[in-house]
Amino acid sequence: MLITDVKVRKLFDEGPMKAIVSVTFDSQLALHDIKVINARDKHFIVMPSRKNPDGTYRDIVHPISADFRAELERAVLRAYEEEAARAAAAAFEENCAEAQEEPAPETPAE
Repeated sequence: MLITDVKVRKLFDEGPMKAIVSVTFDSQLALHDIKVINARDKHFIVMPSRKNPDGTYRDIVHPISADFRAELERAVLRAYEEEAARAAAAAFEENCAEAQEEPAPETPAE
């Protein structure tokens, strides 16, 4: 099964959840709501899950093999890092543009 597309749906600045991502396989199957989590200075993915009546969570879907999980995690984290870098660059450019638009403070006449 080939990963044919990875889309970062939403980025978060605050808290341990950093992104929500969708992945397409073989251009035929979409998997939504994969979460990118940051804990202990490390990023990892969490598969979509649902809450059980007893309060525990159970994955709705998950990779069967460790190799495929590693491949999926690499693809998702690569897409997240690229999107986070784009968002940071856009925010920087926006801040620079706003700073240029602000009038310079007036100096008192002597």
